Amino acid sequence: MSKFLGYIFSPLQYLTFCIFLLIFHPIQWISLKLGGYSAHKRSVDILNFFLVSTYYCVGCHVRFNNKFELPPDRSIVFVANHQSMYDIAPLIWHLRKYHAKFISKIELTRQPIPSIPFNLIHGGGANIDRKDPKQSISEILKLAGRMRENKWSAVIFPEGTRTKNGKMKPFATGGVVTLLKKVPDALVVPIAIQGSWELTQYGLYPLRFGQGITYTVLEPIASGKKSHEEVVAEAEQKIKSFVEG
Repeated sequence: MSKFLGYIFSPLQYLTFCIFLLIFHPIQWISLKLGGYSAHKRSVDILNFFLVSTYYCVGCHVRFNNKFELPPDRSIVFVANHQSMYDIAPLIWHLRKYHAKFISKIELTRQPIPSIPFNLIHGGGANIDRKDPKQSISEILKLAGRMRENKWSAVIFPEGTRTKNGKMKPFATGGVVTLLKKVPDALVVPIAIQGSWELTQYGLYPLRFGQGITYTVLEPIASGKKSHEEVVAEAEQKIKSFVEG
């Protein structure tokens, strides 16, 4: 039944998603030109609120669980597993007060779609070419500099690519370690994502109707005397234990 209903309601989700992207592309441009970073960020936050609302078109409910008081005046490296493209908008919306910037594939900045490439180029994140290690490191270092200067945070998916069956792929440590070396006082916060891959288990069409997505903020990791690699390994283990049991 969830697949059958997905055939009916998925076009509505895609249509409303695209409409909001179209509407907010000029809004982003005007906000950036007239109000700078703050106005642009606000427009992106609102955009992602509306993008998350489109999930309800396929009966998808989003829950964001966080029982920890995270410092808003300290850089945070949010480390999460990656299950589908539907992971992104809720993270942007729910982490908005931390100025969380994404480490994204540079290919996304070249896509002929509204809003998303514009935000990736002008939003302050890092757009990396995974075929060019030198460029990738340079971009991450620039992000680290902005984090230090502005007390921004970062979101990174160390798996690199999305899972297709819910099973986590091994974490690549490079991006997180590079950030931690340049922002040593950053707090590492794991986030476990569940249910997102089931939403797209039939592919992009149909979406699974009625599938929920849950985001759970896990206990922050204090580095102490741990190496950066050990911190990443601990984050990976926390997420994997929560997601896979």
